[in-house]
Amino acid sequence: MSTDLGSRRSQALSASYRLFYDEPFEPIRGEGVWLFDKNGVPHLDAYNNVASVGHCHPAVVRAIAEQSARLNTHTRYLHPAIIDYAEDLLSEFPESLNNLTMTCTGSEANDLAIRIAQCYTGGTGLLVTGWAYHGVTALLADISPSLATGLRLADHVGLIEAPNSYRSSNFVDSVKAAIVKMQRQGVKPAALIVDSIFSSDGVFVPSKGDLAAAARLVHEAGGIYIADEVQAGFGRTGVHRWGFQHDTVIPDLVTLGKGMGNGYPVAGVVGPRTLHEEFGHQQRYFNTYGGNPVSCRAAHAVLDVLRLENLQSSALQVGIYLKRRLQALAERFEIIGDVRGAGLFLGVELVQDRRTKRPATQAAALVVNQMRHRQVLISATGPAANVLKIRPPLVFDFANADLLVERLELTLQTLS
Repeated sequence: MSTDLGSRRSQALSASYRLFYDEPFEPIRGEGVWLFDKNGVPHLDAYNNVASVGHCHPAVVRAIAEQSARLNTHTRYLHPAIIDYAEDLLSEFPESLNNLTMTCTGSEANDLAIRIAQCYTGGTGLLVTGWAYHGVTALLADISPSLATGLRLADHVGLIEAPNSYRSSNFVDSVKAAIVKMQRQGVKPAALIVDSIFSSDGVFVPSKGDLAAAARLVHEAGGIYIADEVQAGFGRTGVHRWGFQHDTVIPDLVTLGKGMGNGYPVAGVVGPRTLHEEFGHQQRYFNTYGGNPVSCRAAHAVLDVLRLENLQSSALQVGIYLKRRLQALAERFEIIGDVRGAGLFLGVELVQDRRTKRPATQAAALVVNQMRHRQVLISATGPAANVLKIRPPLVFDFANADLLVERLELTLQTLS
């Protein structure tokens, strides 16, 4: 990044913003899995799940341009774009999830889902994982402990353990304990909300039955289960279209965002008509840009591309291949404690010692930055920021996986 641009940014933009990498990256063009810097050097994007069907996919660009040239307005007028999309999107869900409210961002979707939950249940209590991230509104900052170390949680928020298979946590027992504590404090649970891939917590796929058991506990306490699919949805985990389908339980509400529009702001809340109607009869909800024709055409184009290019199946096959190659690296490099995840959402946990499993936080930062200099973009996640986060566009192929592993191997060799 040019010094002048960095200086101008620091003067004009809020200090709350953060840049990736010690030497910030300055892309000027994207295509598929590639981001090009100002010198035309291609960088393999193994991080940006927003461009789910690839940067600047022609079908999505065309849908946005054509609708933008014709009309863009709001949902208070009749327009086929939102109805066409809603009907098609809902066909991808279990039959009971038959209603959609559209927003602009995943944050707005999660905020709305919590409002619906609190309205429907009459409760206020919210159960979230210990290092969760669910969005940027004031309501969601209260349930996103990953936003700041030592952030004081609101009294109506109960923390639960992520289903950490590497460190043997007990997800279901922690849900039960949090509910009991909440009830003793006179707080009625409204919802359990979890990111279906537990991204901020370190990337985890819960054991079969865990989410069903947790949902049963929260239902018995009078609350509902919200599946935050902003990161795990739209085929990213490979086997299923939605992350929650890893288990047998059907969520009461599902929130969507990020890759839904391939970079164009569009998001939504899917749930049973009864929940949406209960909320709608008590509160008016209007979002000026949520569900506008351009967003809906963009989102519909993404859905079409997912199907036409068979990207969910590709995410499964390439993800299995990449995971195996990363596991092979773990056999050679002691710093890799665990490789986990599903489809094209993988976590590689780095540890200082495999016996103690002490997080290798500094090493993870070095790897991320060295990979950036080797023209491969990844990031780190987890409470100790020691889990390499790999979540490329779904058009990521076997050759891309080979390149990533090759560059990661070179990087790990420098740490020896």
